[in-house]
Amino acid sequence: MTEKPVVLAIVGPTAVGKTALSIELAKTFNGEIINGDSMQIYRELSIGTAKITEDEMEGVPHHLLDIKDPTDSFSVAEYQKIVREKIEDIASRGKLPIIVGGTGLYIQSVLYDFRFTEQPKIDVELQKQLEQLSPDELFDRLRKVDPEAATEIHPNNVQRIIRAIERVELSGKQKKEIEQNQGHEKVYPHYIIGLTTNREILYERINKRVDLMVEKGLLEEVKKLHEKGIREVQSIQAIGYKEIYAYLDGLLPLDEALDNLKQNSRRYAKRQLTYFRNKMDIHWYDPFVDSGKIIKEITDFLQENE
Repeated sequence: MTEKPVVLAIVGPTAVGKTALSIELAKTFNGEIINGDSMQIYRELSIGTAKITEDEMEGVPHHLLDIKDPTDSFSVAEYQKIVREKIEDIASRGKLPIIVGGTGLYIQSVLYDFRFTEQPKIDVELQKQLEQLSPDELFDRLRKVDPEAATEIHPNNVQRIIRAIERVELSGKQKKEIEQNQGHEKVYPHYIIGLTTNREILYERINKRVDLMVEKGLLEEVKKLHEKGIREVQSIQAIGYKEIYAYLDGLLPLDEALDNLKQNSRRYAKRQLTYFRNKMDIHWYDPFVDSGKIIKEITDFLQENE
């Protein structure tokens, strides 16, 4: 009997079929599902994040959906803490915890020994100085002091940019230095299923998903957020929202905004695959041909870890 709970994870690019497989595996292995998508934690962001519906859940318990308002911030450290508590709770009830999503860093932070250093104490003068800068000036400053961190933050996400600048200027350490020696040792015995498929098939699925989102009411969902004046917050930087905001602000015609949404989704899928392949020990499958193989190999893994 292992001391730590056994955890299953399903990762992969957007639109590859993680949700459907997760329900099948949860039913097969008596599991409960934990959301592993950084944007599905937000209420009112459902269609654009492809959040599972109650009907699609088929009675399988889901955790960490709709736990934050669109104006709330949310960190990897907070996610790690909440999910590790959920894993212990689910396992204590004799169920299999299954983390499902496409946000690689979030899932990695739970399964591996990520330790988050405390943010240095606030320097009031530095904070005042940064708050006087425009978003472009802030982003330029971040690129100078921590180029790698700048690649992971949207140029309009002022709050995160300021935090990143403060971290490096007050601690003297760039993001990669802080994380360099973390995230290598396993915290739980786990099996990570990575889903991937032919690129043309994946891109076609992404394009069709966007069309389906529009049919389901994506424009209306984003318009409600837009009309509330919700701007420059973490949630609205999500793909599917920032593009429609550009349309609602009169910056782009709708067809161009939707084309951008499809293109940005395809690019995001490529980045997701790159991250997963470089950061974690993953067992890769094609969901459209390997279903039986996945079941067998998970069964073997669970038997080995009883």
